[in-house]
Amino acid sequence: MRLASGLLPAASTNLRRRTRAGLVIALALALAACAQPGGPLQIDRSITATSQSSRVQFIVLHYTVSPRARALALLSKGEVSSHYLITDESPPKVYQLVDESRSAWHAGESAWRGRTWLNATSVGIEVVNPGYTRREDGSLQWHPYSPAQIDAVIELVRGIAARHGVAPENVVGHSDIAPQRKQDPGPLFPWKRLADSGLARWYDEAALAAHRYRFQRDGTPPIGWFQRELARVGYTVPQHGELDEPTVNVLKALQMRYRPQNIDGQPDLETAAILAALSDRPADAPATRNAQ
Repeated sequence: MRLASGLLPAASTNLRRRTRAGLVIALALALAACAQPGGPLQIDRSITATSQSSRVQFIVLHYTVSPRARALALLSKGEVSSHYLITDESPPKVYQLVDESRSAWHAGESAWRGRTWLNATSVGIEVVNPGYTRREDGSLQWHPYSPAQIDAVIELVRGIAARHGVAPENVVGHSDIAPQRKQDPGPLFPWKRLADSGLARWYDEAALAAHRYRFQRDGTPPIGWFQRELARVGYTVPQHGELDEPTVNVLKALQMRYRPQNIDGQPDLETAAILAALSDRPADAPATRNAQ
């Protein structure tokens, strides 16, 4: 018994030593982990660069074709999306489906003022509207928007444009950025109301009258002139001087927005006067970023 009792203090001391050694090793390993590339990275955010801008350069307006419930399901659960959806309720409800800092999948193959694939640089707004129905004679019956929907569009666009510095000439329709395949928001969308609110591009009425008189006197310009002026406004259009189907589609897109009474895609005198009047009010520099 005396032998056993003499060993107890030594065993206890050894245990304490092993415990302390284990703690030291564990601490050393933890410090080593912090020093390794895979450890927690400390980021200093105290300095902000002055040379930067919002990713958002364009606002694109659409109609849904689908009714409210289906449009909401498609845009939130399907393979397409938009940042906002404005319903046809009274008053309209505005859903935000995608944060403005992220890309929504609403534009598809698209181009405006030299920029392409605008999903990455735009905010998309869908408005619940059936678009058109086809009559028995083959003509299209377009469906109007409610005044309350347009009020909501104006308020929403004003806020987005202010947050991101989007210029009026970069507030566009899907038909403007994809004229070969899209017609929304259609000829009944009141672009003049947005222009009167300072949110969209429009022409000067006096300039329109002056150019109309000039073309009545001198004749309608050749198709090459139309193609050049359409490109100046922002459209992507062939530049070969021929009135082919792609050029007709772009002319229809312009007419749908600025002369919805006649959307025949023909390069007539009135369309020439509108294009010339738009050119009299030059847009800002093309929406590009110069990297230093």
